[in-house]
Amino acid sequence: MTPMRGADILARSLAAAGLTRVFSLSGNHIMPVYDAAIEAKLDITHVRYEGAAVHMADAWGRLTGEPGIAMLTGGPGHANGVGALYTALASESPMVLLSGHAPLNELGRGSFQEMRQADIAAPLVKASWIAASAESLGDDIAKACRIARSGRPGPVHLSLPFDVLETKVADGERVLASAADFLSTEHGLESKTLTALAALLQSAVRPLIVLGPAMAHAPVAALVDELARATGVPAVCMESPRGVNDPALGAFAGALAKADLVVLLGKQPDFTLRFGKAPALATDCRFAVIDPEAEVLQRSVKNLGKSRVVLSAQADSAVAVRALIKSAQRKAGQSSWFDEVAGAVAFRPSAWREISSGDAGPVHPVELGRAVQELLDTSPEAVFVADGGEIGQWAQACISVPTRIINGPGGSIGSGVPFAFAARMARPKAPVIAVMGDGAFGFHLMEFDTAARAGVPMIVVVGNDSCWNAEHQIQLRTYGKERAHGCELAGGTRYDLAVAALGGHGELVTKVADLRPALQRAIASGKPACINVMIQRLAAPTVTAGTAGAAH
Repeated sequence: MTPMRGADILARSLAAAGLTRVFSLSGNHIMPVYDAAIEAKLDITHVRYEGAAVHMADAWGRLTGEPGIAMLTGGPGHANGVGALYTALASESPMVLLSGHAPLNELGRGSFQEMRQADIAAPLVKASWIAASAESLGDDIAKACRIARSGRPGPVHLSLPFDVLETKVADGERVLASAADFLSTEHGLESKTLTALAALLQSAVRPLIVLGPAMAHAPVAALVDELARATGVPAVCMESPRGVNDPALGAFAGALAKADLVVLLGKQPDFTLRFGKAPALATDCRFAVIDPEAEVLQRSVKNLGKSRVVLSAQADSAVAVRALIKSAQRKAGQSSWFDEVAGAVAFRPSAWREISSGDAGPVHPVELGRAVQELLDTSPEAVFVADGGEIGQWAQACISVPTRIINGPGGSIGSGVPFAFAARMARPKAPVIAVMGDGAFGFHLMEFDTAARAGVPMIVVVGNDSCWNAEHQIQLRTYGKERAHGCELAGGTRYDLAVAALGGHGELVTKVADLRPALQRAIASGKPACINVMIQRLAAPTVTAGTAGAAH
């Protein structure tokens, strides 16, 4: 019999499942886990702000498919990290937030940093609870990871009372979780549903398969193209808060409006699809809805209309996609519709090819995108991170790689630096480049200190237009130039010098001719790098096929 503290049971259970990467900010309530991590060989990345740890775990989950683990202290530490859960929830990222907690034997007595943590986190996670005993901690962490990965992936919260972590269990080996306990459960499609769906796809003239954010995650993203090729039906993954107007999808909105059948596979019929209403979708368009959650199936009928939902089934997205690929009867290229949708998604205005800011600068976002694309093209494992408002949309319109991480349907900003950090840790030999706005950059600048300490050489390209430009553009459109206020930032701030002061590599770029050399020097430095690019203050592009105004 081997006596173990609750902290040891937690740490060794994580290690047994291979989940040894932990993103954390230390604090009183989690010191027992820090101590237990030594024997368990957990690798703790110690960040500068709690929200960054959650964003890192979010990105880790999207890139690896295993639950990202964030660990924070209780009370204010937990509160600081909770806000970042919203991005993970909307992006369907498998991750677990572990938070230290006041001792159970002191609850209700005014314990240090006592807080109803599980209740606070509950609206932003799939499940949230407080560990009740040291003996149950192995089961608790395995259950949390299992829930995070199963069905629609998403974040889970588990609070860790200090006395539970410190309590010793006489036979600790007996209550450790095994790797098998962490595995996800799967819910597949019934054969009759597959048959019915195949018949619908065959009978439709202009069918589309639209998939949700989980299918954009790196471990399964390639299945989307495989599904399209196998069925001959265009398949598009939607994960942007700009929905049908996502610049990364080119002129897809025009094709979507023509569809006579849309299969929503893990894609919620929410604001990103204009709730299925015209003119975004045709009034006579039919829908087949396959989703991991019964609640979403019910909402689909409410949003789309009972008569338009001709098939509804509960199943996990990736499992359903693999089943559709295996049973596919239709082949790509059978109709011009497939090529029309592919052309719409790939479309970018021809005028973009002629854009040049000349020798003087500032740099046009399209030119910034060209330079970054060239660098990302050097490795098939490269990761592109997009963050921010207008510059984030320009970057997504101009840069295409197999693996990217964006802010997701939640529409938050500021996560780009921790996303890039976690991406480079997950793929240590591949280039990782984040493009983000100067407003977004300010959220987690101090994580360059984390990157410098950890030796993680990601590159962040800051599109600096001295403005919260997304909001500024709203003011211009809605209220007029004379009523635009409160969105200006200091002109020409030297973010590159701030990063250099934190131990990274900094570059200032004021004209496009200097951009590519700056990128090369950043790569060669082997340090976390910031390339501070003075860009033109432009509204995000609206890509519409055949219109010259698309490049505004």
